[in-house]
Amino acid sequence: MSTLPDIQAIVAKAEDKLKTARLDFANGQYDDAVSRAYYAVYHMMPGVLFQHDQIFSSHAQTIGAFNRDFIKTGIFPKEFTRMIQGLFEDRQAGDYDVVLRIDQSTAQADIAYAETICSALAAYLANSDAQ
Repeated sequence: MSTLPDIQAIVAKAEDKLKTARLDFANGQYDDAVSRAYYAVYHMMPGVLFQHDQIFSSHAQTIGAFNRDFIKTGIFPKEFTRMIQGLFEDRQAGDYDVVLRIDQSTAQADIAYAETICSALAAYLANSDAQ
């Protein structure tokens, strides 16, 4: 089981990524905005998994375990799977595709998805630490 400072550090890291996503969005840097939005979520998922003694070395393993243990079991809503997958795909495109550019509406939606997911995961982590 993790300790409170570990959880606080995870949530703080995710909040930093969301803040950067919002700044990138405001500056028209949509590729970077979706990347930071994805990483906000990506930092939260291992925090949840770590509380259940699960550590993974890759994005695919982390996302797969999170879907298996927390979404398919009903702890988090099923639509989180679609949101996380979309964030991952948009991050891949934004970071690596030299031709495709992420548009404003996609970046705005991704930031909203990240905010929703991070908020839910932060509440879960806070509740888990209180127990």
